[in-house]
Amino acid sequence: MKPNLGLSSKARETVLSLLDRLLADEHVLYVKTRNFHWNVTGLHFGPLHTLFEKQYGELAEAIDEIAERIRSLGGVAPGSMKEFLKLSRIDEQPGGQLEAEKMIAALLSDHESVIRSLRSDIEQTGKAGDAGTNDFLTGLLEDHEKTAWMLRAHLS
Repeated sequence: MKPNLGLSSKARETVLSLLDRLLADEHVLYVKTRNFHWNVTGLHFGPLHTLFEKQYGELAEAIDEIAERIRSLGGVAPGSMKEFLKLSRIDEQPGGQLEAEKMIAALLSDHESVIRSLRSDIEQTGKAGDAGTNDFLTGLLEDHEKTAWMLRAHLS
């Protein structure tokens, strides 16, 4: 049964589509961050291992919240890596060794990509009249901006 939330079917489908893409982006970023947590080496191993663990924990929470937002709007959340990789605007990073600085730069680039996508998504949810999703996405935007700042500080 479709929910009666005061959104047109077209508006709801627009919002669900952008949430599906966002869920995929967050999930690919989660896997990449976890990969880097496992594989970071070098002089700054300890602090980066801890930082990446904190970040993938935050991403896991966001992933759950996005999937629940999709469900609350009457959608079905994508849930497989195949779906995530098809929908995501972020490239995955195969396992193996990268220099710590390159890991940080890759994560920074991905968080900034999500930030740009969220700005566009916020504009679209505003046009769709979905204040709830708009507010939800604004919170995620702020979280990604803070994470990007933290990563950027390691590269200065």
